[in-house]
Amino acid sequence: MIQSYKDLKVYQLSYSLAMELFWLSKKFPREELYALTDQLRRSSRSIAANIVEGWSKRQYENIFKRHLVDSMGSCDETKLWLDVASDCKYIPEDEHRCFIEKFEELGKMLNGLFHSWQTFER
Repeated sequence: MIQSYKDLKVYQLSYSLAMELFWLSKKFPREELYALTDQLRRSSRSIAANIVEGWSKRQYENIFKRHLVDSMGSCDETKLWLDVASDCKYIPEDEHRCFIEKFEELGKMLNGLFHSWQTFER
């Protein structure tokens, strides 16, 4: 039974990944603090934040779904910043690939929730 946004597996994964990227980004060069590091942290945190904000408005299906669309956009944005970090050699290729796979799975989960949300509420 889903009692809270914290019960949503998609939220749990998005929060976990945001925290993983926070710790990863602490290893980036200092000159990236207000550029790549900031962008990566913001976009990854935005995924979970939009799920939470949408959850609080879930009685309005279209508003909840709009927040899920925003989460999907932030998910794709995060993959872009991971690509940049990889191309700048801030993260090893295997770690980059692993994160990309996790964010692709997260995107599929967001998309699945978007398309099936009404089944949870009715």
